[in-house]
Amino acid sequence: MAEALRHVHFVAICGTGMGSLAGLLAARGIRVTGSDEGLYPPMSTLLAGWGIPVCQAFRAENVTDDPPDLVVIGNAVRPDNPEARAAFDEGLSCTSFPDALHHLAIAGRHSVVITGTHGKTTTSALVAWLLQATGRDPSLLVGGHAIDFGGSFREGRGEHFVVEGDEYDTAFFDKTPKFLHYGARTLLITSVEFDHADIYRDLDHVKQAFRTLVARMPEDGVIVAAVNHATVRDVLEDAPCPVLGYGLEADGEPAWRASALTVDEAGTTFAVQPPAAEPRRVRLPLHGRFNVENALGALAAAAALGVPLTESGPALERFSGVKRRQEIRGEERGVLVIDDFAHHPTAVEGTVQAVRDRFAGRRIVAVFEPRTNTTRRALFQERYAKAFDAADRVIVAVPPEGPLYSATGAVTEFFSAPLLVEQLRLRGIDAEMVDGADAIVARLAASCTPGDVVVVMSNGGFGNVWEKLLAALR
Repeated sequence: MAEALRHVHFVAICGTGMGSLAGLLAARGIRVTGSDEGLYPPMSTLLAGWGIPVCQAFRAENVTDDPPDLVVIGNAVRPDNPEARAAFDEGLSCTSFPDALHHLAIAGRHSVVITGTHGKTTTSALVAWLLQATGRDPSLLVGGHAIDFGGSFREGRGEHFVVEGDEYDTAFFDKTPKFLHYGARTLLITSVEFDHADIYRDLDHVKQAFRTLVARMPEDGVIVAAVNHATVRDVLEDAPCPVLGYGLEADGEPAWRASALTVDEAGTTFAVQPPAAEPRRVRLPLHGRFNVENALGALAAAAALGVPLTESGPALERFSGVKRRQEIRGEERGVLVIDDFAHHPTAVEGTVQAVRDRFAGRRIVAVFEPRTNTTRRALFQERYAKAFDAADRVIVAVPPEGPLYSATGAVTEFFSAPLLVEQLRLRGIDAEMVDGADAIVARLAASCTPGDVVVVMSNGGFGNVWEKLLAALR
């Protein structure tokens, strides 16, 4: 299939996965075109740099005037999309992003699939880096900018393909989870929590997806799993292959354990206890217990792929991380500005605590934008009230307006920013609600003092708050 392709068109090309696969194919010399409704950095800039033309609108003519050999349809595309309809009506070869990724890039390689509610991007980049730094030359496709690889994909000559596999559905014509399509031989599960409320009813519904993934593993495969989490243990019951557990606690008797954590501004040092081997102290240039857990899972996965701790431990210290994961954007007038992708309450809590541990003694100002389909509902209202306990001050953005898509029933209860502010104040935290990125920047610029650390948490562009704040402070 890949050998015969001369022209591939991507419908909704600006998604992280779609754009990354488009870039990978363009790097092979295949002609790639695409379309999307919203073109915005960083993906629009990356696509332009790769020489991929993108139409800013969905039109039937985009596929009928110059018919491609293959049309890849993103999971954000609805059945009434004019390009998707035209492609099917004209009998063009169409596929989903996960199937395209598998057939065009992963097939024939050892598929290493990184899954879980949290930590997928960082852990994927970590596993790929441990393989790369120890001479294994892996391929990678990840949902973020992996700094060590200069982007979100690479095509190596080694046998391993590391891919971030999420549980969201595949396409309007295929409602199975994306991670079922990658043919995992080594599977890493970081966590299992309720998320994606637009397509999952509850936590049990999410667990069903992971159980299906586990059940489909080959007998000669390996599952590396964070067994210190009860919800992860729940989905492993019928695993047909060996399970290699890891964790910071003794729950579930993990084969790989981390202990004796020490933190400074440059990173975290901890002891790794592999199975039937001597413990070894390693250094991770990241912060937060959740990142130690991610690193431990990556080390265990690397060992399962033939990389001993004596090689992977030193490589861990040279890991550069992923953009928008506790990324320091700059410092002006003594105010440090950090950008982070956190939006789920578990991630928010972990991020704020990690920043607190890293910058002990400084005032921590957390800025939170509730913009995802799940965070705009009342599902985690009470959880968010506790997620900011490590912050000294919190600014909650007014959620964006507009209807919420739901395949699980009508949405009747919505997240309340005023209620969260009230709950935070009752917990003794200075909190306020501010409407709009520019107003947030003005409020911060007027009230921040030297020594403050501002951590901005959003999974979207958030009006470029980080750069605007640094400019205002300047």
